[in-house]
Amino acid sequence: MIVGLTGTYAAGKGTVAEYLIGRGFQFYSLSDELRLLLREKGFMPTRDNLTKAGNTLRAKHGSGFLAELAIKRLRGSPSVTNSVVDSIRNTGEIAALKELKDFFLVAVDAPVDIRYERAKKRGTERDPKSFSEFLVQEKREMAGKSTEQQIAACIKSADFTINNDSDYKNLYKQIEKVLADVKAKIGASAAAAAKK
Repeated sequence: MIVGLTGTYAAGKGTVAEYLIGRGFQFYSLSDELRLLLREKGFMPTRDNLTKAGNTLRAKHGSGFLAELAIKRLRGSPSVTNSVVDSIRNTGEIAALKELKDFFLVAVDAPVDIRYERAKKRGTERDPKSFSEFLVQEKREMAGKSTEQQIAACIKSADFTINNDSDYKNLYKQIEKVLADVKAKIGASAAAAAKK
């Protein structure tokens, strides 16, 4: 199975990815693809630079471009059974990934006040310094044009949603429920194909 992750900023996508890695999933990230490209050109991978580079690359090569880079890496690891693809921010990326067998999109979300507190506690250089800055960045990322970030549309397209508004125990329980549901869907699809 291939689990794609989308969702709001500081909702806990990275924590979900770490949990899946612990379960043996191979990790891929569209943001990591951008970071590599930025470093090659001598730019720092700040949040603004990542956003601008992503928008520029989608405009130049198509909205699914970053996903296509990750798909090449996925296909280069044929022995991997399960994978997680993080940082999906555009519906074109979803469309490209949906071409893969057994791909399911999971949205991770949490109330804005909880997410801001998490970002503040994390305190990396890419995290907003004030709540108003947090809201401005989020608004820009939620509903961009066809080649920009479209987080709201990605969340709407998700097969499953995790509401990360509590503790790790609750989050992990939700992840396990999603994995069980995905396995059931894959099993039902395989059974239906076998009957044909």
